[in-house]
Amino acid sequence: MVKRSLGKLSKRSRLLRKRAGKKYLGIGKLMKSFALGARVCIRHEPGQEGMPHPRYRGRHGVVVGKQGGAYVVEIRDMNARKRLIIPAVHLGV
Repeated sequence: MVKRSLGKLSKRSRLLRKRAGKKYLGIGKLMKSFALGARVCIRHEPGQEGMPHPRYRGRHGVVVGKQGGAYVVEIRDMNARKRLIIPAVHLGV
C-alpha cells in the first residue's frame, strides 16, 4: 500500500476549487499594485504560482517591500513576526 501525500495542498481541494465567480484571472488582478505600508489580506486565487501556504489564508499584514513582481508582506503569527513573499494575485485590500 502506498502512503498518501501530506504536502501543503493536502485536503485543500474544496478550499481551492474554482468557484462560479472565479473562472479566470483577469488582467486587473495580475496588474494590481500596493503602496508600502498598505494593509493587505492574503487570499488564494486560482493560480498556484507563488501561492502562500494555506495556513496563512485570510491573514492580514502590511506591505514592507517589493521583490521582483511580488510583495514582501509582514504578518504576525502568535508572537512572531513573519515576512512572506507573495505575488499581487494572492493579495487583496
